[in-house]
Amino acid sequence: MPTPLPVAVPDPAPLPTLPTSAAPSGDGRLLFDVARPDAAGRVTARGLLRALGWTPGLTLHVDVVTGAILITPAAEGAHAVGTREELPLPAAARHLCGIAPGEPVLLAALPRQNRIVAHPSNTIAAVLADLHARILGEPS
Repeated sequence: MPTPLPVAVPDPAPLPTLPTSAAPSGDGRLLFDVARPDAAGRVTARGLLRALGWTPGLTLHVDVVTGAILITPAAEGAHAVGTREELPLPAAARHLCGIAPGEPVLLAALPRQNRIVAHPSNTIAAVLADLHARILGEPS
């Protein structure tokens, strides 16, 4: 039996670079992440917090505006960024927006305004249903 010829081992293909969870919209005006509130209403948002420079202990003002939760730094804020880089979504705000524990929320950071807006999934579903109806030429 003949001796097999040596075969060159090919170089491994490079792995693709995955986007970060808080990828900029392209112009730096908006960053997104998706999170699920735990039973206490906290959401982990490390990428967004780091992009804004918000560190654990930063006091925050949390308010409900037009069915979304608006979070802004405030010296006299009643809430704070958690030690594990999580944002508080208070029970009253979650209730007003219809956010249940474990239900996904879309977090949108606005670096120029130094704010985060938490959108409930029902709002995102309604906006996307409208958009898809227009794309498909269906009446709303």
